[in-house]
Amino acid sequence: MILMKRLMLFTALLVLSFNTFAAEPDWSAYAEALKSVSPGTKNDVKLALVDYQVLKENGKLEAAYQQLSSFPVKNLSNKKEKLAFYINAYNILALKMVVDHWPLDSIKDVGSLISPVWGKSAGSIDGETVSLDDIENKILRPLGEPRIHFAIVCASVSCPDLRNTPYTASNLNAQLDEQIQQFLSNADKGLRIGDESIQISRIFDWFGKDFKPVGGVEAFIRRYRSDLPQLPFKESINYDWDVNGITAK
Repeated sequence: MILMKRLMLFTALLVLSFNTFAAEPDWSAYAEALKSVSPGTKNDVKLALVDYQVLKENGKLEAAYQQLSSFPVKNLSNKKEKLAFYINAYNILALKMVVDHWPLDSIKDVGSLISPVWGKSAGSIDGETVSLDDIENKILRPLGEPRIHFAIVCASVSCPDLRNTPYTASNLNAQLDEQIQQFLSNADKGLRIGDESIQISRIFDWFGKDFKPVGGVEAFIRRYRSDLPQLPFKESINYDWDVNGITAK
């Protein structure tokens, strides 16, 4: 009987410990906010459009931000958990940056040439003030996962599409692969086959060194588009910085 009681106590402590230190945050509010994302077209580009006016009015993004900002990051115990958390964090804060300054035509309008938006305070996470640049360049890129560039979305037309569900550690690999395949299948902003070259997004130029550990840009792309002809690659698709939503009036 004593042994049984000790076993039950040990089991209860394990359950309590797991619930206390669970690494996956509650993304329920963010999932609700993402219901404002839907397929559309802007500037002749097919993309996932965000209804920023609705997000400004319904409070769902603010609820998502509160869940994000209060999460103790020390609970993130492995690379996948960190990647999923900070990808969602970047996207929530990018949305918040636009909503907080809505209406606007481009997220870049929040900043200037001297003080770009990327370095401005975007919010706080676990008591620490962060910028979009902090999350992308100080946290995510050092984790050595080039697929992040197709998951983080800087609220612009030519960015990869904002996924309409949160990223999770348990589904991260599949989610990132889906993002890449979708982006490279979009001739308006990801990849376009020409007569003499294969035109690709400028993202591959800006972050080219991140793809070197996986064989370089061309090897990375061909891994997901094995149907491509043997033509040279050029980072030449125009990057449209207009906001990825209904244009501000």
